Amino acid sequence: MVTFAKPENALKRAEELINVGQKADALQALHDLITSKRYRAWQKTLEKIMMKYVELCVDLRKGRYAKDGLIQYRIVCQQVNVTSLEEVIKYFMHLATERAEQARSQALALEEALDVDDLEADRRPEDLMLSYVSGEKGKDRSDRELVTPWFKFLWETYRTVLEILRNNSKLETLYAMTAHRAFQFCKQYKRTTEFRRLCEIIRNHLANLNKYRDQRDRPDLSAPESLQLYLDTRFEQLKIATELQLWQEAFRSIEDIHGLMCMVKKTPKASSMVIYYAKLTEIFWISSSHLYHAYAWFKLFSLQKSFNKNLTQKDLQMIASSVVLAALAVPPYDHSRGASHLELENEKERNVKKMANLIGFNLDPKRESREALSRTSLLSELVSKGVLSCATQEVKDLYHSLEHEFLPLDLAARVHPLLSKITKVGGKLASASSVPEVQLSQYVPSLEKLATLRLLQQVSQVYQTMRIECVSQMIPFFDFSVVEKISVDAVKHNFIAMKVDHMKNVILFGNMGLESEGLRDHLTNFTESLNKARAMVYPPESKSSKLADILPGLGEVVDKEHKRLLARKSIIEKRKEEQERQLLEMEREEESRRLRLQKITEEAEQKRLAAEFEQRKTQRIRREIEERELEEAQALLEEAEKRSKRKGGKKPILEGEKVTKQALVERALNEQLRERQEMEKKLQKLVKTLDHLERAKREEAAPLIEAAFQHRLVEEKALHEREQQLEIELSRQRHDGDLMVKNRLVRMLENKKIFEERVWSRRESEFARRRAESEERIKQIIEARKQEREVKRKKILFVLSEEEKLKRQREEEEARKREEAESRKREEAERKAKLDEIAEKQRQRERELEEKEKLRREALLSGRSLDGPTKASEPSAGSRPEPVAAAPVTAAATTAAPAQSSGKYVPRFRRESSGQAPPSSGQGPPEADKWGSKQVPPPDADRRTGGARQPPADSDRWGPRSDERNPPGDKWRPSRWSSSRPRN
Repeated sequence: MVTFAKPENALKRAEELINVGQKADALQALHDLITSKRYRAWQKTLEKIMMKYVELCVDLRKGRYAKDGLIQYRIVCQQVNVTSLEEVIKYFMHLATERAEQARSQALALEEALDVDDLEADRRPEDLMLSYVSGEKGKDRSDRELVTPWFKFLWETYRTVLEILRNNSKLETLYAMTAHRAFQFCKQYKRTTEFRRLCEIIRNHLANLNKYRDQRDRPDLSAPESLQLYLDTRFEQLKIATELQLWQEAFRSIEDIHGLMCMVKKTPKASSMVIYYAKLTEIFWISSSHLYHAYAWFKLFSLQKSFNKNLTQKDLQMIASSVVLAALAVPPYDHSRGASHLELENEKERNVKKMANLIGFNLDPKRESREALSRTSLLSELVSKGVLSCATQEVKDLYHSLEHEFLPLDLAARVHPLLSKITKVGGKLASASSVPEVQLSQYVPSLEKLATLRLLQQVSQVYQTMRIECVSQMIPFFDFSVVEKISVDAVKHNFIAMKVDHMKNVILFGNMGLESEGLRDHLTNFTESLNKARAMVYPPESKSSKLADILPGLGEVVDKEHKRLLARKSIIEKRKEEQERQLLEMEREEESRRLRLQKITEEAEQKRLAAEFEQRKTQRIRREIEERELEEAQALLEEAEKRSKRKGGKKPILEGEKVTKQALVERALNEQLRERQEMEKKLQKLVKTLDHLERAKREEAAPLIEAAFQHRLVEEKALHEREQQLEIELSRQRHDGDLMVKNRLVRMLENKKIFEERVWSRRESEFARRRAESEERIKQIIEARKQEREVKRKKILFVLSEEEKLKRQREEEEARKREEAESRKREEAERKAKLDEIAEKQRQRERELEEKEKLRREALLSGRSLDGPTKASEPSAGSRPEPVAAAPVTAAATTAAPAQSSGKYVPRFRRESSGQAPPSSGQGPPEADKWGSKQVPPPDADRRTGGARQPPADSDRWGPRSDERNPPGDKWRPSRWSSSRPRN
C-alpha cells in the first residue's frame, strides 16, 4: 500500500497509470487513498478523486470497489458536505446507464442478448453444454457477452446506491430518485425477477427504519416531505407492478402503502388515493375477488365525486355504472358456506384484518365479517348513497330486473338486450386521468351467470318439474351443459334445490329428501300462527302472584335497582373513557417531551461535532504547513534509498543542507523512467519466449487432435446406427398400436355421423329463426329511422325559415340605423360650417378694429412729437437768415435745445424723425470740445442756454448706448409719454 503526502499526488499517479494503460493499478491506488484513515477530512480534491474513482470502477466493472469507496466517502461527507456525495452518486449512475445503453445499441439482437432469467446468477452448466452442442455463432455469443455483463453491472449499481442511501434523512430525495430509476429499468427491459428483489430491498429498508428508532440520521416519517417521498416511491412501485402484470407483487405494494399510512396515521392526498383504489380494482378483478373489487370501485367513486372538481356528468355516470355492475357481478351466495370451521375462521381473520382495512372499511371484530362485507349490504349502501341514481338507464333497468322483479319465464329475455347495450359502453375517461379505462363489457359474463341463477331460483319457487328444452330456450346465454355446471355450484352452496334427470329429460326442483327444510319451516310458521290466534280468542287469565301479595312494593324496588345499576354502568364507562383519554394525553405529552429532548440533544451534538471539526481542521492545517516540505523530501529520500538497495547499487551520497526538493524530484523521475525502460525490455523478451512455447505446443498437439477427431467420428457413427435402428423399432410398434385403435373406433363411425346430422339440423333451424328475427328487427329500425329523418328534416326547414326571417329583419334594422346615422352626420357638418363662418366673420371684425386702433395710436403719437419743434423755432424766426442747406441742422439744434436745457433724453429715432441732420453740411470743420465732440452747436443755441455748452445728442458718451439699447422700430416709449398711452 503506497502512501501519499497529499491527495493530489494520488490523483496524478492514477492519471499517469491510466495513460500507460494500467487502469487496475490506478484504481487500486485511489482505493487505498480513499479507504485510508489519514484522509478523513473533506476537501474539494477528494471529490475530484471520487469522480475519477467511479469512472475507473465503471470502466472495469468493479462493483465491489465502487461500493467500498462510496461508503468511505459517505463517512467523510456525512456531516460536512452531503451535496458532494449526491453529485458523485449521480455521476456514478449516469456513467453506468450510459455504458449499458452503449452496449445495448451495439447489440443487434436485444431480446436474445437479454434472455436471462436472473441477472445475479452465474452461467449454468446446461447453458455451457448447449452452446458447445448447438454450435452457437461467434457473433451471437459476443453479443451476449457484451450486453448482459453491462446490464448486470447497472443492476448492481442500483442496489449499491440504494444500500448506501438507505435510512438517511439528508439523502432521502436521492434515495427516492434512485428507486424510481431502478423501477424504470425493470419496466423498460421487462426484468420481473429484479423488480421483485427491488421491492423486497425497499421493504426491508423501511422495516429496518422502524426497527432501529434510535438511529442518528433516521428520516422522520411524520414530516410531510419525507412521507410524500416514501409514498411516491410506493405508488411508482405499484404502477410498475401492474404494468408488468406482477399481481402478487402489486398486492404486496398495496399492503406496503397501507402499512405506511397506518404507521404515520395520516391519509395521503386525494389524487394518490384515487391511484390506490384504481389499482386495487385491477388487482381484485384479476384475483376473482368480486366483492372486494366492488367495494374498491365504491371507494373510488366516492373519492372522484368528492374531490374531482373537473369531473363531467358523463364520466360520473360511467364510474357509477361500473360500481353498480361490479356489485351485481358478485355471486349471490356465500362461497365459504360449505367450508370447514378452520377455513371459516381464516376467512374471517383475513376479511377483518386485511381486506376490509385495505379498502378503507373499519370493521367491528365482534361482529360477523360476512354481515359487514356482503353483497346485500353493498347494494343497499349504493341505493342509499345515490350511486344507483347516477348510473345509466340500462344499468338501472338491469338492477331492478335482477334484484326486485319476479319474472320466472321472461327474466333472461328481458336482461339479454340490456346486456347487449352495456357491452358497447366503455372507454377512457376524459376528466379522471388516474382512473383506468372503464369497460363495462368485462362484467357481462358474471351478469349472465347471475341472470341464470335468478331465473333458476324464481322458476324453482313456481314449478316442481320442467323440461330441459324449455329451460334451454329461456336461457339464451349458455348451452345447457354450462347451465348445469352453474346449477351444480349453486346447489352445492344451498342457493337453489334442483336435480337433473337426463333419462326423462326433465329438471326437478325442490329437495328430494325425506324431510324438506321448506316443509319444516311451513309447519313451524303454521304452529306459531295458530298459537297467536288462540291467544287472541282465549286470552290467558291473570293470576295474582303470592310474592306480590307478600311484598307489595317489590316491582318499584326492582325498577329503582335496575335504574341504579344502569346509572352505575354509565358512570363506569365514562370513567374508563376519561382514564383512556388521560392516558392518551400523557403518552402524547411524553412523546412530545421525548422529541424535544431528542432535538436538543441532536443540536448540542451537531454543535460539538462542528467545534471538534473546526479544531481538527485548524490543527491539521497547521501541522501540514509545518511538515509538508519535510515529509515530501523524506519520502523522496526513502524511495531513492529503497530503489538503490533493491538494485544493489551504491547509496546516493547526499549532503543534507545541499539537497533540494527539485533535485530529488528530478532524480526520482529519471529513476522511474529507467525502471520503465528495463521493464519494457523484459516484457518483450518474455513475449518472444511465450510465442515460441505456444508454437511448439501447437505443433505437438496437432496430430493428437486429428487422431482424437477420427476416433470420435467412428464412435458417433456407431451411435447413430444404433439409435436409428431403435427409432425404426419404436415406429413399427406405434404404427401397430394405431391400427388397433383405428379398428376399435370404426364401429362408432355411424353413430358419429347421426349425431353430427342431428346437431347440424338443430343449428340450421336455430339460425333460420334468428335470421328471421333479426331481419324483422332491422326492418322496424329502418322504418323508425325514416320517420325520425322526416321529422328532423321538417324541423330543419322550419328553423331555416325562421332564421331567414330574423336575418331580413336584422338587415332592415341595420339599414335604418345607417340612414339615421348619415342624416345626423350631414346635419352636424352643416351646423359646424355655419359656426366656422360666424367665427371667421368675428375674427375679421376684430382684425379691422385692431388695425383702426393701431392707426389711431400712431396718429396720436406722431402729432404730439411734432408740437415741440414748432414751438422752439418760433423765437428764431426774426433772426438773420440762413442758407437753405443749413435749415435742417438749425431745426435739429432748436429741437434738441429745450430737451438739453431741461435735462431730458431724446432717442435717436425721434431726432431722425423730427428732421435732424449731421452738422457738417455747409459748415467748416468744427472745434473739439472738452468731451471730444466734433460738432459745435450754433450760437443761437448758446445764447438761449446762457452760454452754457451742452453735449450733443449723438455724442460718444450717450449716443451709441441709446442706439444699442433702443434700436429703431422698438416699441419702447419714454416715461414722459406713459400718461398719454391709450388704455385698453
